[in-house]
Formats: sequence, structure tokens, C-alpha cells
Amino acid sequence: MLIPLFIFYSLFVAPVSGENYDFSNASVIVSENIAPVFRETIVDILREETYRLARIHLPQGKEWTGTNIALSLAADASLYGEPFPEGIELPVEDESYTVALDSGNGRKTLWLIGKDERGLLFAAGHLLRTMLFESQTITFNSGNAICSAPAYPVRGHQLGYRNTANSYDGWSPVQYDRYIRELALFGANSIENIPFDTSDSPHMKTSPQEMNILISQMCEKYRMDYWVWIPVEKLSNDAVFKTEHQKHADFYKSCPKLDHVFIPGGDPGDNHPRELLPFLETVSKDLQKYHPGAGIWLSLQGFNDEQTDYFFKYLTEKSPDWLKGVVSGPGSPSLAITRYRLPDKYMHRHYPDVTHTVRCQYPTLNWDQAFALTLGREPVNPQPFYYAKVHNEYAPHTDGFITYSDGINDDVNKFIWTRKGWNPDEDVTEIMNQYVRFFFGMDNPESATNAIIGLEKNWDGPINENAGIELTLSEWNRLEHEYPHLSRNWRWQMCLYRANYDAYIRRRNLYEKNLEKEANHILSCAGSIGIEQAMKQALDKVNEADTINVAPGLKQKIYGYADSLFLSVSLQSSVERYRASGPERGCTLDFLDYPLNNRWWLADEFQKIKQMPTDGEKLERIKVLSEWENPGKGSYYDNVSNIAKSPHVLTTVYDATDFAWWDNGISRKRLSTQLFQNYPELEYTDLDPDGRYLIRVAGYGDALLRVDGERITPVLYNKELETFKEFLIDPRYTRDGSITVTFDEPEESHLNWRQHSKICDIWLLKRN
Repeated sequence: MLIPLFIFYSLFVAPVSGENYDFSNASVIVSENIAPVFRETIVDILREETYRLARIHLPQGKEWTGTNIALSLAADASLYGEPFPEGIELPVEDESYTVALDSGNGRKTLWLIGKDERGLLFAAGHLLRTMLFESQTITFNSGNAICSAPAYPVRGHQLGYRNTANSYDGWSPVQYDRYIRELALFGANSIENIPFDTSDSPHMKTSPQEMNILISQMCEKYRMDYWVWIPVEKLSNDAVFKTEHQKHADFYKSCPKLDHVFIPGGDPGDNHPRELLPFLETVSKDLQKYHPGAGIWLSLQGFNDEQTDYFFKYLTEKSPDWLKGVVSGPGSPSLAITRYRLPDKYMHRHYPDVTHTVRCQYPTLNWDQAFALTLGREPVNPQPFYYAKVHNEYAPHTDGFITYSDGINDDVNKFIWTRKGWNPDEDVTEIMNQYVRFFFGMDNPESATNAIIGLEKNWDGPINENAGIELTLSEWNRLEHEYPHLSRNWRWQMCLYRANYDAYIRRRNLYEKNLEKEANHILSCAGSIGIEQAMKQALDKVNEADTINVAPGLKQKIYGYADSLFLSVSLQSSVERYRASGPERGCTLDFLDYPLNNRWWLADEFQKIKQMPTDGEKLERIKVLSEWENPGKGSYYDNVSNIAKSPHVLTTVYDATDFAWWDNGISRKRLSTQLFQNYPELEYTDLDPDGRYLIRVAGYGDALLRVDGERITPVLYNKELETFKEFLIDPRYTRDGSITVTFDEPEESHLNWRQHSKICDIWLLKRN
């Protein structure tokens, strides 16, 4: 009897419930038409993974037995004298595969049939992700039979072996091989390396030159495309041109396998396309010499409008065959516009950043500042639903993706992108179930899947209001107790690290914010208890956060997980402890106790107050400090871009450049100053129609303010951080009980974006 196939090409339907078939005693039979080296690879994968998950050794044979796992190519039509079962849907597209169950002829056979060798690898991946593994038992549900082809032809990840990575530079060749295999089994077909970054790393077990060759060989082993990312120095003269050309030629010659070369136009790179395009044409000849059929790709990152227009005009007029396609990454023109302007003969690849949370291409939305200050830009960041949405929003404009990744922190996101690149409609929860089954060996993955999803939910909204953070920790504590054998699994360790870290930050934030409220109350009494005494008592109060740890047990566990992650997968979460390349490169441990109240800022302000000549000036400044976030009845305060303290703000910054990174992450500025927008929009309702109001703004540079669309002239206009601009509001604006406040964009095109004007705090103050 032939089990009916579950057919899928472009739409995903949840697998139907079917009958379970036991393959614990199966023999592996492999077509001899498969290249011998790859035949050995695919058998090794099946045998090694089934032993890892079920402690079963699958024998390989050349004769049919009662239970078989048969591996074949679609062109074979039969295997060892046995034809493919009647009615089977064979794969026809590149990389496609069929997994079919046949229980006829008195035996059980699980057929894995690939259109090509890569398709056969993906068939094995489907089997390993959907089989049920228990100790000494493996079963396959007939509802998981499938015929499948990928939606997008490019599905890969950048795994650059370089010092700036938060983990890859500490990997052995064995670890690289293992990770590339895992990505392939989930449907990835491309790996991108960064071969020219040879800066020293204290963690490297293998030289960059040797690892470049090894990664190329690994891609050949798993039938994956090998990409390289190679920025080009400023082509300022012929000597530089020749030097850069020779570097490329020598590298191409040294690579055992090379399929694609991606050269960014910027980030880094500073070449006008009139210099860069002739260079690419030159090196393309060397690429074809050593790797016929390999492609040159270019990104337009950092190109201005004139340079972008030049590039597309060049393509239209010259239609070069040496260019394979265009890559769209951070700082590129939009994906939709690029695809629209790009001639059809050229491919278009997405270069999405899945590794960063702030100051990046796809920042974490609704993220509390407490997390941004501590977890920072490159934390462990499983966000399956968010990145599934990002993929599906932009993928239709592309031929696929190779993600930007600088470490293992984004592991879940890579596998989400991989599966979505195969099938955009695949259910996110089911992808995570496959992830949990394959990497944690759980037959019932739902609890761990939900716990990982809980980590994503931890980051949604104001931290103090998110009681789910404690529930997520409780669930991970339960799972840790229930599955002690996973304690050395680095993916498990990362989840436990995050669950404990999130809860620790929430408890600290609640505690330290309350200390500051008490300190502000003390300061409000400065007129009665004395200026010096008020400042001393207030500072002592906020500094209790340095002497009283509200969650010492969590902190101890966090350090333990950090040590384990460094040992297991070389995750470098500290500059001092693990010799990370820099504080912004995933050093979450170094910021675990960064102040979550304004104690550093208050200490500095108190020193300034002590230098003031009169008590009146001192009391006036103390009043400003104590009432900063609480301006009184009838008045309103917003800390722009702080999701917990911006009830009137309508705008969101979608590249998260509104989170400051000053003084290597240890800025002593007021916390509200470290959040900003360039030109926010706010809306106020329920105002007193008979009231008189003043708008106060703190920020940097200019604030070209409008109320209900009309520009308002300031009565005070200081431009430095933490000084004020003030605008009197004519009562005619507030007579209807509401106003809208907007800001014009100043002309600052001559400045780096970091020097652009910023709006940090806004008050609408009701005047007596």
C-alpha cells in the first residue's frame, strides 16, 4: 500500500495526522548514481544524527530488508531493482525532494528522493526534523510525507571567521562543520565567509587563511554555495587598483570552491561606481578563470542618489554579463525600488541583519530602555515571530537572502529565516517545534517551544508592566530541572541565560526606579532639611542599588551560564572575562549592573550645584531635578522613545538610532537623555481650554517646533544636552482642548547622523 503524499510546492498546510511507522530497525540503502563522496556524506548524516537523537546505529546495505530508508535521485526511477512506488510525486525543480512512505510488498520503505544531490540533503533534513526520536526508537508519521521545492533560490547565512564576531572566531573546524550541516538540514544552501579580515583574535584555534579553505571545502561537502564578502579599499590610484586586484586573484586561486563574491559599495567602502565597476569587471575575469560560472555581486550601501543613478544607468546601457546580481543591505536603497530599477537579468539578494537589536536595520520594537542599556546591541535574541514577519514583508522583492550575523546569539533567527526562505507560509510555531525536536531531542516540544517564544515576549513593552518575564523564568527553571542532560547544550544554555538575565533586569529596574522616586521626594524637601543634607540623603538613597542586590541568586546563575557558553561555543559576553573584541560586541555580562536609575547623573549634578553661588540658584536647580519626570497637576512629561514614559508620542524610529551609545556604553548622562528622536510628533488631549501652557524641550542642537502646523518662536533656546528650549503657547491653540506638536527637520546634511539635532524630553507645562 502506498501512503498518499502530502504535496507542497508554494503553500504550507499543517501536516495531517497520520499513522506512525517504526523505523528503528531500518537499513539504509543508497543509490550508486550518487557521487561517492556525497553518498558517504549523506549516509554519515543520517546515521550520526539518528544515533545522537535515539542511540540507534542504522546499518547501510545493498539489499532490501523488511524495513528500509532508501535514498535516491529522481533520475534513477528505481533502486537496486525496485522501481519507485506507483503514483509517487517526483521532485522536478532544482533542490526539490520527495519523502514518501511505501508499505507494499510486505515491507516498509521510507523513500528519500532528491531532484539533485542538494535536494537529497534537504530530504534528509525533512526526515530528521519530523521523525520522532526516543531512546532506541525512531518513528515516522505518514502525515509528514511530502513533495517540496524552495520558494527562493538563495537561502544562506554569513558566518565570518573574524575577530569582531562574538563567537565564530573561537570555533574549531569541527564546530564550523557541525553548524553548516545543521543549517543545511533546515534548508540553507549558502554560507558566506569574510576572508580578508585577518585581524588577530585571542580565540582562534585555526589561522584565518586555513579556515577560509576549510569553510570552502565544507560547503562542497554539503553541496552548498560558498560566498565571500570582500570590501574594496578606496581605489584612489592605479597602484591601489593593482594591489586590490592581486589580492582578489590570489584568493580566488587558493579557494577549492567559490560560487559568489559579494563586494559592498559601502559599510565599509567609499568608491564611486565609476571607479568600482571597472574594478569588478577586472576581477570577474580572474573569478571565471579559477571558478567558471561564479558570480560577482554588488551592494549599493552608502551610495548617494547620484551614485545610485549612475549605477542603474550603467546597467541599462552596458548590460554587463559579468555581474550576477545586486545585494540590498543596511544603508541601501529600498528593496522594492531596487528590484523595480534592476533589469530582469540580474538577481536581487537581501542582506538582512538578524543579529542586532538597536542602531541597526531591523531593531527590536517596543523595547524597554532597561534592556537596551544592559543587553545592548548584540544579545542572545531569539525573535521567531518578528523575523518571520520581516522576512515575509521583504522577500517578494528578492531572490532570497544571506543574513548578516556576527555570532551565535541570533541562532533561532537564522533557522526561522532558513525555513521561511523555503516556504514563507510555514507556521512559525511548527518551525520552532522542529528546532526543539532536532536540537534538544524532545518528542513533545511544545513546552520548550513556548518557553523560547516567551523570551521574545519578554521584550514586548515596558519591562515593569511585563509580569510574563517572571513566568518565562519559572518555565525555564522547570525545564532546566526536568532536562538536566541538556546542561551542556549551548542552545539550552543561551535560553537559560536570557531567561535569568531578563528577570534580573526587571527586578533591578523595579527596585532602582523606586529608589529614585524616594530620592526625588527627599530633594523636594531641600528647603526644610537643608540643601547639603537633601543631596546627601538623596544620593545615599539611589546608591543603595550598589550595596543591596535584589536578586543575587539570579546574578550568580547568569555568571555561571556565561562561563558555560564561553566554554561550549566561545560566546564572549565580556571584554575582561572572555576577551571579547569590544563592549558593543555582545558583552551583555559587562552591563549586567549598569545603573537603571539616575544615580551617576545625580552625583555629577550635585557637584555642579555645590559650585553655584547662591542658595536660591541651588534650590531652583534641585527643584528641576526632583520634578523632571513629575511636573505637577495639569502638566505633562514625555521621554521621547521611552515606551514606558512617552504617552503622547506618536512616532517611532525604525532603525533604533534613538538609543544612544556613548562612552562605550557607560555614559553618565541622564537616562532620558540617552533616548531621543530627531523630529518626533506628539498629541495632547483633555487640555484645559482656559489654561495657559509652555512647552519645554531638552535635547541637542535645534528644535524647530510647530503647534498645530504653525511654527512657534522660542523664548529660551539652549542647544546643549540637558539644557532647555522653551516656547510659549498662544491660548488660541488650546481652546479646543487639544494640540499636535511636530518638529521640522533642520538642514544638517553636512553632518554625520550622530551629530544631528535630537529631542530627548518634552514637557507641556501648565502655567499659573
